[in-house]
Amino acid sequence: MSGEVCVHTWPCSYYLELDKRWVPGKLSLTSCSLKFAADEAQETLVSFPLSGITAIKKEASHFVFSSITVLEKDNRKHWFGSLQPSRNAAFSVIEHFWRELLLSQPEAPLPATKGKELTGLMACSQKRLEDTARVLHHQGEQLDSITRGLNKMESDLDVADRLLTELESPSWWPFSSKLWKMPSETKLKGDASTASPKTLGKEGVVVRIPAVVSQRTASHVKPGSLTVLVSGLEIHDSSSALMHRFEREDVDDIKVHTPYEISIRQRFIGKPDIAYHLISARMPEAIPVLEVQFSKKMEVLGDALTPSSTKTSSPAEKGCSMWHTDPEETQRSCPGHRGRAGEAG
Repeated sequence: MSGEVCVHTWPCSYYLELDKRWVPGKLSLTSCSLKFAADEAQETLVSFPLSGITAIKKEASHFVFSSITVLEKDNRKHWFGSLQPSRNAAFSVIEHFWRELLLSQPEAPLPATKGKELTGLMACSQKRLEDTARVLHHQGEQLDSITRGLNKMESDLDVADRLLTELESPSWWPFSSKLWKMPSETKLKGDASTASPKTLGKEGVVVRIPAVVSQRTASHVKPGSLTVLVSGLEIHDSSSALMHRFEREDVDDIKVHTPYEISIRQRFIGKPDIAYHLISARMPEAIPVLEVQFSKKMEVLGDALTPSSTKTSSPAEKGCSMWHTDPEETQRSCPGHRGRAGEAG
């Protein structure tokens, strides 16, 4: 498990069934496992794969303390309480990765051969090339639209020049009426008017992934999705309602915190920026596409490497995340919880 990327870490307490007490520590989530390490001894008390989980629920210990319970296949139940910044935030992220892992598991795993590995690499490369081709095709359409716009501007300048010539010509000049409209000008305007609806046609979806979305506070997260279009980005909630749309030119920066977590921001002067934080088990599928479309606006923070290059990195090195906790809220809720929860039995 030391080679896995740490997706997120939450300060919390774990209930020891044998000692009948709560132990403070940190709950860490990777793409394939969940583990809890105590603060005092700095040792891992529990660790289990996500594939071995049968249920994740929100419950209350003694009907007072809000907790998250995790049930394994051997009917062993784990209690996690005092989760910061909130129980809902931790539950949404853990449940998302658990469900995505279950959906991605093959029905009958077969031993991989060299030929299958090469075929998989070719299929992955083909998909990346297709995504890149869509983006390049859209850029070509934009260049064509710009060319048509320049041609129309040139035509308008020609018309203005003719009008000025008409105004400057004497009233008795017999050829002035021919300067009003030329056949080539009419044809050019017709071409521009018929070409504009084509450029405003349906946008192509490059990739769409489910995600856990947070906008301002880390304690208020909701399930949703991220859609990468050839002309921008869209963020939807779980009911597919549009939360926000970023036009391609509106995105000021995209920060990659981990291979599974990014933040998107649009800056403003005189009012708050628009920023969204997204975490997804399928984020590695979207990051290469974002790199193609927003190469100059992408920023990789720290050691946020791709999953394929994290074999030599430990979760401690990768345990960086932008969803920090509020220190005042931690002092306000954690000590009281732990003091009372120790009486739970």
